[in-house]
Amino acid sequence: MVHDELTFATWKREKPQGRVLRPDEEIARAGKYAPANWEERMATVPVATSFTLDESLEPRTLVVGVTVNGASKAYPFDAEVRQSPIIDDVGGMPVFLVVGEDKKSVRAFERLVDGRKLEFFLKPGSSSLVLVDAETGSEWDFTGKANGGPLSGRQLKKVPVLNDYWFDWKAYHPNTIVYDLGSR
Repeated sequence: MVHDELTFATWKREKPQGRVLRPDEEIARAGKYAPANWEERMATVPVATSFTLDESLEPRTLVVGVTVNGASKAYPFDAEVRQSPIIDDVGGMPVFLVVGEDKKSVRAFERLVDGRKLEFFLKPGSSSLVLVDAETGSEWDFTGKANGGPLSGRQLKKVPVLNDYWFDWKAYHPNTIVYDLGSR
């Protein structure tokens, strides 16, 4: 199942009729849900791993992880925000990653449409997030749908992404490569 890494606000804007499960009241009364400041509290806990982390990133660096055809790549989130969209290849598949207008939501897509590899850039001067492919001039939104140009109506295929801490991503993807900002 392909999943997105979205804020609730982005999800709700895209799925206004979407439904959210209500927390179980018994579990909530027992205090078994994570507290609101969980991230802040966890930042003070030392990172313990069963392997030696390389020093390419600090253990609690937030990364966006992508795995395609058995190959994994970690994109430091702060680099992604600065360079979005990121055009890359993972596991032999041409992909691109894009950060949403909220600067927190992330999606990845295949760049192949009808066998043609597309290169994307942000539309200059646009008040909202609009991507343009350099090959056809078609305009795409954050959902991967073309809303204008020769490819209007087409939908890009999503690639699964996961926001994770570097130490955790590396534990489950030991052969991962770290994206180098500006390497393309």
